[in-house]
Amino acid sequence: MRSWRLNVIFAFIIIFGVAIFSRLFYLQIINHKFYQSQALGQQVGFSEKQGQRGEIFFENSQESKGSYGTGDVKSLAINKEKWSVSLIPQEIKDKDILSEALGKVIGESGEFILSKIENRDSYTVIKKDLSSEVIEEVKKIGLAGIYWENISGRYYPQEKIASQVIGFLGGDGTGQYGVEGYFDSFLKGESGIKEEKRGLDLINFSAPELNLDGSDVYLTIDYNIQFEAESLLKEAEKNLNIDSGQILVLKPDTGRVLAMANAPFFDLNFYSKEKDLDIFQNSIVQKIFEPGSIMKPFTMAIGINEGKITPDTTYVDTGFVKMGPATIYNYDRRKYGQQTMTGVLEKSINTGAVFVSQLIPHQVFLDYLDKFGFNEKTGIELQGEVSFKNNINGPDVEFATASFGQGVGVTPIQIAKGFCAIANGGKLVKPYIVEKIVKGEEEIKTISEVLNEQIISKQTASQVTTMLTSVIENGFGSGAKIPGYYLAGKTGTAQVPLKDKNGYEPNKTIQTFLGFGPALNPQFLILVKLDNPKVPTSSASAVPVFKKMAQYIINYWQIPPDYDVNKK
Repeated sequence: MRSWRLNVIFAFIIIFGVAIFSRLFYLQIINHKFYQSQALGQQVGFSEKQGQRGEIFFENSQESKGSYGTGDVKSLAINKEKWSVSLIPQEIKDKDILSEALGKVIGESGEFILSKIENRDSYTVIKKDLSSEVIEEVKKIGLAGIYWENISGRYYPQEKIASQVIGFLGGDGTGQYGVEGYFDSFLKGESGIKEEKRGLDLINFSAPELNLDGSDVYLTIDYNIQFEAESLLKEAEKNLNIDSGQILVLKPDTGRVLAMANAPFFDLNFYSKEKDLDIFQNSIVQKIFEPGSIMKPFTMAIGINEGKITPDTTYVDTGFVKMGPATIYNYDRRKYGQQTMTGVLEKSINTGAVFVSQLIPHQVFLDYLDKFGFNEKTGIELQGEVSFKNNINGPDVEFATASFGQGVGVTPIQIAKGFCAIANGGKLVKPYIVEKIVKGEEEIKTISEVLNEQIISKQTASQVTTMLTSVIENGFGSGAKIPGYYLAGKTGTAQVPLKDKNGYEPNKTIQTFLGFGPALNPQFLILVKLDNPKVPTSSASAVPVFKKMAQYIINYWQIPPDYDVNKK
């Protein structure tokens, strides 16, 4: 009897052991992949992540993530925490009490909040762009139905500075205008799935961090020069009552943009409040104008380069030139008598430019417009650059007027690019405004491009530079003279074409001064363009602005003088 009981117990143990073994065999051998996946699923999770938009910096900026330049941190576009407050009406116990309490904290009336939730039961956004300090006060209200959300928003710490250059992030999350628009695909953060691993503290289950953030963009613009340029435009708005104005500063040997200022200005943080959308346009790259007399140095360069004239070639000015039914006059119908080509630039004589143009074959003149880059975009890294094809194919009078900048169309960046060739010995440069693009540890550098084509000879460039130096030493540009330094430049006063018909505005002008210095070793090139100042000529408007800008750069860079003012 006892033996039978032992046999039953033993058999039961055997059967139980076989069952356990079979189950373990099924779990660990036959179906191990399924349970392995389940275990891994408990250790690994996935969540959707949106990378931050890249940021934009001035040239002389330095950041904790790395340094660039030598100046203080000058961020142009950054990401900043912003909060929104929302309500779920069906959770609110007393709408009147909540509306009054919330309104006092977020700066809205109780009536406004009630109107937002009236006849609604679902989630309703009440106010956006709130600071973290305000949200802390919202939390203290302690009433049901209030919710808050943290949203990363775009913030422009310099507010109005370089606003047309930077552009802005639109409401749809797309960059608009300027650098924000041109480099939107680089700046935009990526969407991705982030892998998250979990486990015991003793085991390292951390997943590698994905870099979904957009690239940072560093501009060539110098904050101090940009600030001075915009300050001078503000003065011009006040003292000259200009409609608008631009100042462009370049390094003539490379095309590096040091300042690009446009007036009027607008605050990038409140762009949606602007009613006139034209204010968003960067006139330096997006608006065509007739350059007027700053075109004359190019006409002289063509004539000298083609062997048709020298700086000392003379002609007799009678005050006008008849060309068929048309008559071309000098400014204010002045008559200058016998003049050299240098004198033509000094006094900005229209008939002198016409004299040179009549020595140049039409096709040669058109070819040089191409060489100087007046018929194509410069390729600068800004959204919306425009260009005008100067295909002059009319009578001789059209080439005559083109010689002194009437009837041709350029952007400020185009004519400044062409002027760089006169300043740097005859070679074109490609203007650029971005120094480098950085994504994580990777840097993509923007390299200035000096084109190999020598569009005018070094001798021609040197002779025209000497002529332009005489404009400031002895001519209409004398208001730009800075003791101790030789500067080169040219005044320009151009008419404004009528929008819907032929002819020009009777009482509007565009007044410019384009120059560089020091003349013998150019370090900077400055274009000042003032739209409809309330003075008659650029000698009284653009020239003084150029002088102040040039003097600032000379002091800022500590450029040594060309001569001792006490010995000259």
